[in-house]
Amino acid sequence: MFLQTRRVDGAADAHQFVCMTMARHTPSPASFPALPPASRVFFDAILHPHRSLGRHGYRVLMGVVILVNLLIAGIFAANGAWPVVPFCGLDVVILWLAFRVNNRAARLYERVRLTDTDLTVQRVAWNKPERRWSLQPNWLRVTLDGPPRHGGRVTLTSHGQSVTVGAFLTPDERADFAKALRGALARWRSTPCHPEPVP
Repeated sequence: MFLQTRRVDGAADAHQFVCMTMARHTPSPASFPALPPASRVFFDAILHPHRSLGRHGYRVLMGVVILVNLLIAGIFAANGAWPVVPFCGLDVVILWLAFRVNNRAARLYERVRLTDTDLTVQRVAWNKPERRWSLQPNWLRVTLDGPPRHGGRVTLTSHGQSVTVGAFLTPDERADFAKALRGALARWRSTPCHPEPVP
């Protein structure tokens, strides 16, 4: 999934926001670093792993599995097969653990943001320290390796520094993301008077 928020500068004190969302859950804005007041935002995208089952769907699924296992356990117990009963709860525990691991992995997100001065990539995962990269837009290249329908990677390269983003996106989402970022870079390069990046 990828959530894109793009700011388009108009009059001196007016901004228009265009939002395209393909994500249902986004991190709290408080977790993102604040931009300097003078910075113009040309591109701002939040990338999430795909989650096919929401919280409500998870509860429904677990409820059905527990109910079915209770019915099966009751049948075995009624027929005197008590040793089988504990195994009816084992698959519920295994399923719960699998969803727990999946939900933790889904906390991963990447934020790609292009401002007047630089392009920043922020990567946050539940089991790893947060990582950040800052790339100079003047020499930035956005490449989509491999056929879009058969995987591929989106790689951002500038001054010998490379960062791969959106590895967890679907092929179509990676292609859409690369196209949107290239368009933002074209707008950035056509806009005069960019301030010097802060060291």
